[in-house]
Amino acid sequence: MSAVHHRHAVVDGHRVFYREAGPVDAPTVVLLHGYPTSSHMFRGLIPLLADRYHVIAPDHLGFGLSDAPPVEDFDYTFDALADITAGLLASLGVERYAVYVQDYGAPIAWRLALADPDAVTAVITQNGNAYEEGFVDDFWADLWAYAAHPDATTEAPVRQALTREAIRWQYLTGVADPSLVDPGTWEHDHALVSRPGNDLVQLSLFRDYVTNRALYPRLHEYFRTTGVPLLAVWGEGDEIFGPAGAAAFTRDLPDARVELLPGGHFLLESALDEVAAIIRDFLATALPTPAPAVAARA
Repeated sequence: MSAVHHRHAVVDGHRVFYREAGPVDAPTVVLLHGYPTSSHMFRGLIPLLADRYHVIAPDHLGFGLSDAPPVEDFDYTFDALADITAGLLASLGVERYAVYVQDYGAPIAWRLALADPDAVTAVITQNGNAYEEGFVDDFWADLWAYAAHPDATTEAPVRQALTREAIRWQYLTGVADPSLVDPGTWEHDHALVSRPGNDLVQLSLFRDYVTNRALYPRLHEYFRTTGVPLLAVWGEGDEIFGPAGAAAFTRDLPDARVELLPGGHFLLESALDEVAAIIRDFLATALPTPAPAVAARA
């Protein structure tokens, strides 16, 4: 197993936490987490990739162990989170990378790819949406209403997403054997989103989510123009981003690889070994042959 380093970098005056492992001269794979978690979701995957790849997994601002400035001091939008991610990668000297996206990680990565198409060497999307077909209507209706008319009435339903029960639901829905999922996952996430003021951070991002849909036409053109290698490995029982969202990638990327596995939104929690094997097989053909393993960054 490769050693995993736990580090911080200062980006635009904000302290960003990230995990790093693997040989620094190997192809880089950037892992971008979703709501309501952090790079903690990749704690098992990182060692399974880091023998052959340079792996970086940051916590988005407002999540995990990164800074969480109050909303008065930072404009929480997906544009801003993408800028912080770009700044972190620049500070680490990472110019080209494959990206693994899940949930919120997807719209952050889409912005990075649109800003610098040559930087992204491959895409792995694990329940990270890019198509209207991916939205499960029953889940998203309250968020669209809140974004369109934010007030006390529309805010109340989306605040439920901050509760322990809702976070637990995200982890367990679609998982045939819930005993495979560590209860510490949702307890960890709930504790962090429950910090004073973090509810306003999350509400800001809920309201901004509609901007991600507006990117989709440009994103689809990017897929068609670049033909970027893409793997969609999806928990088919996800009731947030359904499996139709995985299949949709082949419309613009006919050679995209789509793998639907039993599981839910956080597929790594119940199918880590299966997902890691699929990723390694995909990267072996999508990326140049990795360099021989050398010492990780000191």
